[in-house]
Amino acid sequence: MSDISLCGRVTNALPCSLPLAGMGIRAGFPSPADDYLDSSIDLNGYLMSDPDACFVVRVQGDSMSGAGIVEGDLLIVDKGRPALHGDIVVAVVDGDFTVKRLHRRNGRLALLPENPAYPVLVPQNEQELLIWGVVCGCVRRY
Repeated sequence: MSDISLCGRVTNALPCSLPLAGMGIRAGFPSPADDYLDSSIDLNGYLMSDPDACFVVRVQGDSMSGAGIVEGDLLIVDKGRPALHGDIVVAVVDGDFTVKRLHRRNGRLALLPENPAYPVLVPQNEQELLIWGVVCGCVRRY
């Protein structure tokens, strides 16, 4: 049972520039921002350092809700980036895809959920584990 479904590889990632407000936005007090637009941001460049190595996957389930990743989110996964302790990764365990936080201790790997309702995955010797890629972005529509 997979925690993700593959949406596809990032192809032809042309710049996607949007106006960027030059000041921070408070999450409570309204402020007219039109006077503060002074630059732009390329969303593709912001979300991906190497588009040729990136894929998009859709989250299924709630095992990573504590990290702010919920069902239906689109994750940008970089297959070329080395996975480090503490990274959120897409892993393949015995042929099933999952998204978890990578934990390394004393030469052993564990895949940690960010929801206490789910168990920690500690691959045993006979289990196949592959770190498929590192999550480098999350996109959600409201």
